[in-house]
Amino acid sequence: MNAILVGADTLGNIPGLLANQGIGILKHISGRNASHQRKLPGLPKDTDILILFTDFVGHNVMRHFRMLAQEKSIPILACRRSTCALLEGLQQAGLCKENQCDTCPNQTRKKN
Repeated sequence: MNAILVGADTLGNIPGLLANQGIGILKHISGRNASHQRKLPGLPKDTDILILFTDFVGHNVMRHFRMLAQEKSIPILACRRSTCALLEGLQQAGLCKENQCDTCPNQTRKKN
């Protein structure tokens, strides 16, 4: 699965978390840089999911990328830029691979 990430200047541990879930990063757009905020004609054709980091993106940038994803029926995941928020969003979207991550809430619930 390939993802486009929009928002955040740096990704920190997010690429590792996504890799553990079988998601590769096709492109990262910070959304803060003026050149990144220019309207793109479309998302790359190999895009499987759009991940928006809401605490680092303006409303106009977010609206533009949502429209691009909706035109191609690409699922959209909006969350804060933290590994916990991203993992929770992946779980709610049904994209969290069970038993792939020791911190997965699904896995801790099964052990109890």
